[in-house]
Amino acid sequence: MTYITEERTALSEDALIERLKALPTAAVSDALDALGIAGQLLGVAPRTATGTAAGRAFTVRYEPVDEHGGTVGDFLDEVPAGHVVVIENAARTDCTVWGGIMSRVAAARGVAGTVVYGACRDLAASEQAGYALWSSAVFMRTGKDRVRCAEVQGRVQIAGVAVAPSDYVLADADGVLVIPANRVEEVLALAEEIERTETAIAEAAIEGGSLVAARTSFGYHALQSARDSR
Repeated sequence: MTYITEERTALSEDALIERLKALPTAAVSDALDALGIAGQLLGVAPRTATGTAAGRAFTVRYEPVDEHGGTVGDFLDEVPAGHVVVIENAARTDCTVWGGIMSRVAAARGVAGTVVYGACRDLAASEQAGYALWSSAVFMRTGKDRVRCAEVQGRVQIAGVAVAPSDYVLADADGVLVIPANRVEEVLALAEEIERTETAIAEAAIEGGSLVAARTSFGYHALQSARDSR
């Protein structure tokens, strides 16, 4: 009986991730706005042409090296397949915390992607590996002897947004957003409603109708309005 329960939970989680991955960040962002949830990561941009990544967050926090030294960290062995690595390096742009070796190994292990609040490097190697990568900067200088891994799987701050381990991450060509784990189902439901409505508006206008009339008919201007939590 325990086995069946765990299997159903895993299947449900897989289905939830697939629903999330099927949505654009724009629709999810509108849902976050309507529900009053801060989740958009300002200034974090795609660095490889790999489409969309969705999964639970695996968080890592870096800090500057002091007189006690420290290392850049070998946390990758701990990252489960399907998770998205979210690294906080205080938006530091003068050294990297993610490079080609990490991308190649992560791709081979089925990690969904990496988001860096700071700099990454070796974009060609990441592209060749087909690995999904987003960051707030690109710079080739190593982080060795400049930063150290301070914490793994703790709460991090990315562009003013708090990210906890196992929150949900969605990233695409428009950027990256994070959904608190305890709000994901209501955010998904609203984002799917928004996406269906916007598709219907576009189709109505393309088929010869007035865009103004289509927006009015489908309630476009109320889509992103604040609403009660569902």
